[in-house]
Amino acid sequence: MRRPSTRPRLGSGRRDSGGREGSGYPDSAKGDNMGGTDVTVIGLGDMGRALASALVAAGHRTTVWNRTTDKADELVAQGAVRAASVEEALSASPLTLVCLIDYDVTRTLLDPAAEALRGRTLVQLSNGTPDQARSLEAWAAGRGAGYLDGGIMAVPGTIATPEAFVLYSGAEEHFTAHRPVFEVFGSATYLGSDTGLASLYDLALLSGMDYLFAGFFHAVAVATSHKDVTAAGFTELLVPWLTNMNRQLPALAADVDSDGEPAYAQGLDVLLAAARNMAQAARDAGVRAEYFDRAAADLERQLAEGATEFTARGAVRALRSPGSGAVR
Repeated sequence: MRRPSTRPRLGSGRRDSGGREGSGYPDSAKGDNMGGTDVTVIGLGDMGRALASALVAAGHRTTVWNRTTDKADELVAQGAVRAASVEEALSASPLTLVCLIDYDVTRTLLDPAAEALRGRTLVQLSNGTPDQARSLEAWAAGRGAGYLDGGIMAVPGTIATPEAFVLYSGAEEHFTAHRPVFEVFGSATYLGSDTGLASLYDLALLSGMDYLFAGFFHAVAVATSHKDVTAAGFTELLVPWLTNMNRQLPALAADVDSDGEPAYAQGLDVLLAAARNMAQAARDAGVRAEYFDRAAADLERQLAEGATEFTARGAVRALRSPGSGAVR
């Protein structure tokens, strides 16, 4: 359920402690350089530093805080302001971005200073689950703060480049109000009012990446078991092969979404033979074959149940737990 925002609108006339009537925020929260918005970044790991550095470069007055204080040194040299405490960091800006290891750490750090969030917006960019995102939204709302959840689809080196995009979910008014800040990091994509959507997309996208890398490492392990094969040489063939296969994904996705005749179908017996061969080739190469053994066992089960055809829609349904309550 979408919760009503408790964050005051700009120009609402509300007074905050130390603030000026008509702003809705404390004086310290008004941007004063190059027209930029004041922003706080809490958490200065590789990604947090990249976010803060991009904000400074874009002309935003950027306040930073990290438990290990020397991680802020380079940012301070660039022009960021080092906060002495979490409370000071939260009080400095109308918008706080949190980039920590997980949601538990976020709550541990913010709880003692939560009153400083009142009337401000908190954006969680740490990794977590949809349920954790919804829970943190409720926590923030109970302390008078607006909330957005985010998923960063980039590595630190691509922040503020066309390769980066960041997903956001939660109350649309908060996304709209701060979109110019979000676009500093890359393309800003709003997914909807369900706060858990950004985490859902984030973890699903990361799952696809993880399987891709796992497949790469398995393939390289098998191929380089031969003394004449190098990883680099093999990868020269693997990249165009996977690139070509990636082009099939939109058609497979259309099959998943459709209730009609699938555009792609293949005999389960053919896939079973291939799975058994890939498993055996891996074992012969001294490589673990559990994935293909499981795939073969699943295909054998489907054939025993009378199925004969593999489709994308069937593959997705087969992965879901019984009674999961999935929409499709």
